Formats: sequence, structure tokens, C-alpha cells
Amino acid sequence: MNRIDKLYSTIIPQGKKAFNAYLCAGDPDLETTERLICELAGRGVDAIELGVPFSDPVADGPVIQQASQRALKGGTNLAAILAMVAELRKSCEIPIALMSYFNPIHRYGIEKLIDDAADAGADGLIIPDLCPEEAGALIAHARERDVKTIFFIAPTTPPERVRLINERSTGFIYCVSVAGITGARKELPPELRDNLKKIREATDLPLVVGFGVSNPGTVRMMCEVADGVIVGSAICRKIEEHLDAPRDELIRQVASFAESLAAAAR
Repeated sequence: MNRIDKLYSTIIPQGKKAFNAYLCAGDPDLETTERLICELAGRGVDAIELGVPFSDPVADGPVIQQASQRALKGGTNLAAILAMVAELRKSCEIPIALMSYFNPIHRYGIEKLIDDAADAGADGLIIPDLCPEEAGALIAHARERDVKTIFFIAPTTPPERVRLINERSTGFIYCVSVAGITGARKELPPELRDNLKKIREATDLPLVVGFGVSNPGTVRMMCEVADGVIVGSAICRKIEEHLDAPRDELIRQVASFAESLAAAAR
């Protein structure tokens, strides 16, 4: 069974919630990314959203943009990321969804990327700038290889498009908490709760909330109405704050922060 399916089929009947951590692969280097994933898996993090660095990440705020730039400057690319995931799979079974803009996937080759991702041990694909209406070929091959295709529903998504996204999605649906780009926020919009309830009426897939979730309080709030949460910018900022520290210290600080967020999801 795909690791994402296994996660949610296990925790939902138990009334539990999933905590997903976003890491930009290669920030500050791929060896540290691999070590961080292993450490987070032992600190209560349920799944990893592994960002593929890109020069024009239109859905991301400044913190993740800067993380992408650091990773690109270090030479990180899709092939190296997949090799790292394959190495990681020798010792770690945490679910991993690759988050990539479409340009690197198109350049790599859609079917080749899906095949190589599946062979390496990646469980899903999140592609912010690929509309589900235009993703037919990718979806078809991904389903052949049991790689989950995870699409976004925004606060402004109309009901008919929610139904289409539900049809095209596997694994879970990524629910965007706010209209705009990624980035930590002190509070989330009060209408989010009602929006999630309406989405729930249209799908049986797990609903996972991202964008703006950044502290234990917002994690707990989201877990009242969603099946899981994703925290990205706040974790990338924690990495940025410790770039000059020894790698062991960076990993300890980031893992401790992620552990506090994972505990809030419980």
C-alpha cells in the first residue's frame, strides 16, 4: 500500500491527525535534508512534503523562496533529490510527497519522473502550477505507478471545481487556508472552518491544510476540522536561523521545533 494511503487509513479511524513538515530539498544541503527527514520521522512528524527548488516559485513566500535559492546555489536538482530519497528508503519509511513546479518535471520528462520517483520511494506529487484540467497524462501514469496526485483547493474554488479536483486527486486534498502565497501568519481566517466543512461534503479524501499554519495554536485549530496540517515556512525559517551553526545543532533545533508542532496535532 502507498505510504500516504497507509498513514491516513490508519489514523483517521483512530480519530488522530497527521502532521506534515515541508522541507526544501538541499537547504542547506542534501545530506542535511536526509538527516533531517530521519530525525523528524523519530520526533512525531507523520509525513514529509519535500520541495524541489525552483527559480520562480510563484506560490511561495519569501522564506521558501530564499530556501530554494540556497538549494539551487548548492546545485540541488531533481535527479539528486531522487537519489537522496532512494538512499533514505534504506532506513526510513515516512511518507514523502514531492512538491515541484511543473517546469522541472516537464524538463525531466513526465513519465520518467513518475517512474523514477516511484522507484526511489516517493509516494506523491504536489504541483502548484499544474491545473487538474491539464494533468490527464500525468495523472494516468501516476495511477499506474501508485504515485498520488495531490491538488489544491483554495478558499475561492467554486463547488463545481471542487468536484473536479476530488475526481483528479489521490492520497489527500491540499486545502489552502488563505488566498495568497505561503508564509507564517499569526492567525488564520475565521471562515476557514466553514470552508473545510463544505469541502468535506464533496469528498471522502483526507483534507490537509497548509499555508499560514506556523505555531502550535494554529496547528491545534486546524486539527479540529482537518485530517492533517502542513507547516513549511516556519520550519524553513528555523533552518535559516541556524545556517551558521554546526549541522548537528541545526538538526536539533529544527527537529525540536517540529516536534512541538507535531505534539499540537495530537
